[in-house]
Formats: sequence, C-alpha cells, structure tokens
Amino acid sequence: MTDEFTGVVSEYKQVVTKEHLDDYNHVNNAKYLEFLEAARWFHYKEKANSFITQKLMFVIVNININYRYQALEGDELIIKTQLKKIGSKSAVIHQEAFIKDTDRLVVDADVTFVIFDPISKSALDLKGDIFEALAV
Repeated sequence: MTDEFTGVVSEYKQVVTKEHLDDYNHVNNAKYLEFLEAARWFHYKEKANSFITQKLMFVIVNININYRYQALEGDELIIKTQLKKIGSKSAVIHQEAFIKDTDRLVVDADVTFVIFDPISKSALDLKGDIFEALAV
C-alpha cells in the first residue's frame, strides 16, 4: 500500500559560487545532487538525528532528476523538498530548485530512499514509529 502526501514543504537556500561551476561556467550536474542532498538533510534535520541515534540510515536507492535550466554564479536557488509517497519499504521525496524571485525551474527530482538497518543489512518496513517520523 502506498500513501500519497501533500505535507510540509521545506525551503533550503543555496547560493551558486565559483566553486560550483564547471568549464562551461554553469553548475555541474553532480553539484545539483549535492544541493539536493543538503536540502533533504535540512528537511529531515530533526528526524534524521533520531534515526542516527538508533543507528539507522537513510539510503538513496534511486534518483530521477531533470535538468531544466542552467544556474550561474551568483544565482540563489530555493530548493523545495516534500515527501511525495511512502510505500511498504521505500519512500519518495520530490524536490524542485528555482532561481530566487522567479518561477524559473532549474532542476526537479524524485528521490527514492529506504531506512536501512546496518546490523540486519536490510531495509526496514516503513510503518509505526518510522512511518510517523517520515510523514512530515
């Protein structure tokens, strides 16, 4: 069973600096993945600490990303992160990055993850306390 969500949307700000640029003077695709990761940690900052304390891990199993428009040095990106759905073993977060004060979509992604128990070496069922922690 899958639960669809329209829950909390967090907004993370990322300023593009010279260090983020590639030889074409725009943000390299790998940097966008780093930006999205930082925004996911921001989104789940309190919940992630709880999982870490329990020695559980957020593990990304798939990223479907679309590069829509180039970001340049000095651009401020607003990265919106929201839980999209929870399945029995995996969940999906939807993320969109816009150039601040515009409706210019730079990148969007659906990120599938599991909560992994390193002791049993398996993904946990997303129910009970785990479900409640993710469903923000």
